[in-house]
Order: sequence, then C-alpha cells, then structure tokens
Amino acid sequence: MGPSETVGNAVSAPGHIAAGPDEGRWRLLIAELGAEIAHPLTAALERIHALISSGRIDRTGLRSLREEVETARQVGMTAQLLARFANERLQQSRERVALADSLQGVLTHRKRETETRGIVLQPVLKPVDVIVDGSLAFSLLNTLLDWALVHAKSRIDFTIDAQSWKSRAQLTCRFELATPAVAVDGASAPAPRPLDSLTWRLLEQTAATMNLGLSRQVIDGAAEVRIEFATAAKSEIDGVTMVDLDEGFDSAINSKPLAGSHIVVVASRREVRARVRDALRDMGLLIDLVGSIDEAADFCRDGLPHAIIIEGILHGERCTRFCAEIRAEVPGFPFIDIIEQGREFSVSDAQRGERARVGQDAIEAALPTVLMFELSKTL
Repeated sequence: MGPSETVGNAVSAPGHIAAGPDEGRWRLLIAELGAEIAHPLTAALERIHALISSGRIDRTGLRSLREEVETARQVGMTAQLLARFANERLQQSRERVALADSLQGVLTHRKRETETRGIVLQPVLKPVDVIVDGSLAFSLLNTLLDWALVHAKSRIDFTIDAQSWKSRAQLTCRFELATPAVAVDGASAPAPRPLDSLTWRLLEQTAATMNLGLSRQVIDGAAEVRIEFATAAKSEIDGVTMVDLDEGFDSAINSKPLAGSHIVVVASRREVRARVRDALRDMGLLIDLVGSIDEAADFCRDGLPHAIIIEGILHGERCTRFCAEIRAEVPGFPFIDIIEQGREFSVSDAQRGERARVGQDAIEAALPTVLMFELSKTL
C-alpha cells in the first residue's frame, strides 16, 4: 500500500522516492534538499555578519545560530539516510520487535525535546510483536516523530492496534496542524513548512524499504499518518530459524550501523575528542564534542542524544550526578567510559551496574563495536 493524502475531499498521491533509477523524483528531491539546507545556512550567515559588524552576540542570538547550523546539519544527514535506504542492495534482518515498547522508548528518550517544544505526547499502545529490521524500525519511529514535531500544534496522539484476522498491526500518529506564523512589526511572515518535506521523504523511503504500508490524510486542519506492519503468531515465530530471525548479540553487532544516531562526546583533552571523532567517522552518526560535564548538561537540557561517551578523567561527583539524572529519566541510557590506559574494553552489565568501557589504546579498534552494541540494546 503506497502513501496517499486526503485534503478535505481532494485526494493526491505524492509517491515515495522509489529505490532504483527514477530521474524525475530524484531531481525533485535534490531541489528540496537545496531549499531546505539553504534557508538555515542563509539565516546563520546573516547572523554571523551581524556578529562581525557589532562584535557582540547575546545568548539568544548564539542559541539561534546553533539551531540554524544544527538544522542544516540534520538536513544533510537526512539526505544521506535517504540515499542509504534507497540502495537496492541494503540487507535487512528479520527480528521480532515489540512495537509498543520500541515506540515508548523513543518517546521517553525524546521527552526533553518534546517538552521544550511545548508538545504533549499521548500514546495509547497495544502490545504487539512485529517482524522487521530493528535498526530500520528505530529510524522509522524517530523520523515519524521528527516530522510530527515540526507540524504539530500542541499534542500528538499515537495509537497501536493489532488486526489479528489479517496478521497486521497499525501505528497511527494524529495531531492538529500548527497555525501559520503571523508577521511581526511589518516583517513578512515565515513561509509555512510543507508537509512533503525532506523528513517526510525519508519516512516514505524507510517505509518503502521495509515494505510497510504508509498513508497520510489531512482533514479539517488535522494530520493523520498510518503505518502497517506485518505480525506473526508465536507458532510462526517459533518455526523461523535463527538464520532468518535475529535476536542476539551477534545480530546486533553485524546489522547495519544505526546511521543518524546522535552521540555526545565529553572530553577535556582535544586529542581525545579528535580520536573518538575519527574512530566513529564512518558510522554515519551525528557527533557533538564538548569539553566538560557542565557543557554536556547544558547541551542535553533541551534534548538527549542517543549515547554519551565520557573521558575517564572527568569522573567525579558532578559526572555521577549528571549520569544519574539521565538514567532516572531514561533507564538503560547508553554511557561509554574512555578509561585512561590499556586496550581492554567491555559492554555494559545492568545486573552489576557496570557501564561500557573502552581503554584509550583501544579507541580506534573497539569503540565502534562497543557503541554499536550499546545503541542496539536501546531498540
């Protein structure tokens, strides 16, 4: 089932960016990419010119500049993910995923961000297992929330229903559309953000890659997105061999990298930050570098990354409190400690209360694998 849209009584079919050669659609996509990345970069450049002229920038201006650069970076990452998911050779694992738990995990993880935006999330989720690639499902759910947060007025409703008679589960996301911005002091009002944004294109492509049904309706100022997943009875799942159905450490490590995940590296020494960044360069991650625990706390105030890597010499009471606050909000949040010496490394052990650890001499060899495993555990 392909994506469709109803606006009032009119019906249109925007279509997904299909895998394989389709020159017209990709030309349109490139045009959308150029427009979406040019807008925040132009605003950032104007702000920089104002800074050069005045020699001053206040906290609000600095925050706006960071948001504009971050928006442009996110658009670039979205484009990379689109290209990756449109690759016909992309291999997918078949995993049993608890859809409600996965979605609730995403919503909990991004609670700070939604609260900062003034958006209330209302999930009513029926437990159901679906058979999908776990890392792609993680990307799909985050992309759906990314898109909804941009367009929602004040509340987003999520529901999951199981349709056992046809072995399908349906995820529905519904919200009232935000009202258009109003011009202030004679300035022109910002143009409304189109629903068919690059983020929506990524959602379409991810659903198409996973062979999921995707539809969208817009009626009376409210948007509703439905995604259909295939389910399987326990007897069917039990009949699938481990070659077909991945559920363990090896499958998590060997599956595709969780491209697009956001990582914060906290290290006081520039050389450590550089080594960590270089070790993770080819994983398709969004990486931010900060120099202290206080900077990390400030960075995470409006939204949490997917994992935090901490230089061992920063451990102390402030670090312990910072980590405890995040773990209280998101149990099992991935932390990785870079210990001072040695080539040893280990993954986290919740029963023993031990975090993942990587020795400085093992950063290049072991950190990508340890990070991959820690991120996979949050699915």
